[in-house]
Amino acid sequence: MLQGIAFYLLAAVATVSGLLVVTARNPVHSVLWLILAFFSSAGLFVLLGAEFLAMLLVVVYVGAVAVLFLFVVMMLDVDFLKLREGYARYLPLGAIIAAVLLVEMIIVSVAVVQGGAAAGLPAPGAPDASVTNVEAIGRVLYTDYVYFFQAAGIVLLIAMIGAITLTLRHKPNIKRQNPGDQVNRDRRKSVEIKPAATGEGVSAEELL
Repeated sequence: MLQGIAFYLLAAVATVSGLLVVTARNPVHSVLWLILAFFSSAGLFVLLGAEFLAMLLVVVYVGAVAVLFLFVVMMLDVDFLKLREGYARYLPLGAIIAAVLLVEMIIVSVAVVQGGAAAGLPAPGAPDASVTNVEAIGRVLYTDYVYFFQAAGIVLLIAMIGAITLTLRHKPNIKRQNPGDQVNRDRRKSVEIKPAATGEGVSAEELL
């Protein structure tokens, strides 16, 4: 009973916040509604017994992606009125795509209810009940899909290097430090000892 109430409550919050993400006029409010949708989805994962996915959703998406969206929206002066121009022109196409996706979700839901996990049948490749969620994901990820996992890491590394290369600009007339030259410099050329009488100090002309 309590799990059912929690499910419907979290599902309602996730659905409403998802709609408010795309309908809110203020982009900052959209990001905040997106964070609420992520938290609600994480609660649904916890009810399904997927604690690792819930933690991943909160740590990665809420702690990194959504916060990055919020900083970008707040720091960049984006004219969202121009971005929303022509909304009515693409509304029929968007309605058709939404209808196709709705039909696909209904077909998948009916198939799952009739012959999937909802019908009481064991899910293919389901782990033993004594194995934790994190251990089961680790076994599958680092045994059956280890090459795909490494390939995804290489792709992300190349994307990171490409982003750094594209954004790195060496502008002229800007002084930059060269640690090698600083470490290997000659002391006789870098340091000069100025004689100074006690109590008189050193004048600015002598320092120059």
